[in-house]
Amino acid sequence: MITVWGEGRGFRVAWMLEEMGLPYRLRDVDMLKGVENDAEFLAINPAGFIPALQDGDMVMVESVAIIEYLAARYGPTPLALGPDDAGFGAYLQFLHMGEAGLAGAAYIATVSRMLAPEGEKDNWGARLGMEIFESRLGLVTRQLARVPYVAGDRFTAADISVTYALEFAQRTVGYALPDAALDYVARTTARDGYARAMDACPATRAWVAGLKAQA
Repeated sequence: MITVWGEGRGFRVAWMLEEMGLPYRLRDVDMLKGVENDAEFLAINPAGFIPALQDGDMVMVESVAIIEYLAARYGPTPLALGPDDAGFGAYLQFLHMGEAGLAGAAYIATVSRMLAPEGEKDNWGARLGMEIFESRLGLVTRQLARVPYVAGDRFTAADISVTYALEFAQRTVGYALPDAALDYVARTTARDGYARAMDACPATRAWVAGLKAQA
């Protein structure tokens, strides 16, 4: 049985698993209580960040790499494009941009604005993080002006990666997405796989519900 350790970016992994119809279990990792108190998780990922994937003796700890692993290990799947597909380059680019250029950059701004001392919340690093996010978002919206999904005409794992990042920015720093990105997120999150992943991730579901209640 595949085990997903932790939510957060683990939602990407759960969504991929749901889209592929693969059985798994989600093991909660409460980062707020202090991961140093979770010896079982630290035995899986001594670096102490989430998510992690455990598949037999194999352990992985980067959400986008995990998505690629699942597609390769348990495919073939239409969620992953191959070298012979016209959208292969775009697929790879946006699959990785979803973390490296979007979620990762927004995360720097998020932790600064939420956790930094009062006088340091709007710091240089936080501003740079959002500048990076916005520049990569421009590449996403330019692509969406041509095609409905980031790799072309069909939904792929790259859309899981990018959608997570866009929703992360909305939910954490209140980023106002442009209309093209809003329409895109509405398309991707209308999928049954997304709904099943949300049902499977209670912490994420509760977080989103709390944000809606505050709105």
